[in-house]
Amino acid sequence: MNQRQYTIESEWNNLGRKWNNIKEKKASKDVNTARIYGKFGIEIYAAAKQGEPDPEANQALKVVLERAKTYNVPKAIIDRAIEKAKGGSEENYDELRYEGFGPNGSMVIVDALTNNVNRTAQAVRAAFRKNGGNMGVTGSVAYMFDETAVIGFEGKTADEALEILMEADVDVRDILEEENAVIVYAEPDQFHSVQEALKNAGITEFTVAELTMLAQNDITLPEDAQAQFEKLIAALEELEDVQQVYHNVDLGE
Repeated sequence: MNQRQYTIESEWNNLGRKWNNIKEKKASKDVNTARIYGKFGIEIYAAAKQGEPDPEANQALKVVLERAKTYNVPKAIIDRAIEKAKGGSEENYDELRYEGFGPNGSMVIVDALTNNVNRTAQAVRAAFRKNGGNMGVTGSVAYMFDETAVIGFEGKTADEALEILMEADVDVRDILEEENAVIVYAEPDQFHSVQEALKNAGITEFTVAELTMLAQNDITLPEDAQAQFEKLIAALEELEDVQQVYHNVDLGE
């Protein structure tokens, strides 16, 4: 076990800002429950359709279900999506990733699930164009982001969480303590290991459980550009086929 990895003082830049961005995103979704539940229904169905409809045998499905719990997605929606997959529905969804730029060179990644690729591409392109942005080519933005497991919970201190994870021999990138919550950042393939170690230590609920794309460096926009940027993000997130939107802008408190 490399103890150097478990430093409360981050070796990453601005992790506090990154956590604020995640909170802002989650708060935005929390007030749009009907739309978000619908998106989760599609994501759960697609994950169950691509593999076994059992989360213990399908890691992608397990991740989606853990995320769904943090958004209080009703069991009926989850069960209906899984049963649809079990029933042999012929409806298929393609996973797509778009990369682009917003005002002042801000960077945006858009992940979508769609049963109509042309419709989705046109809608995403239009959202960028109408809100001061433009689409980029594949790889033009993603290299500035790191895929990361982010797991948050309450009821323990960062030091206690560090000890739990060390005893379980689980590697993480960093651990932060903020506003009575502990936030663990880890490699994507450690997502389940972190959760299992914490569950074994008595943590039963998570405030965040995401596989996300974190910008290596966040930027701050001037007020007018930030207002336009927020319109761009809102327009993208409102699109029916868009599941996740990631960016490198510090949205502040």
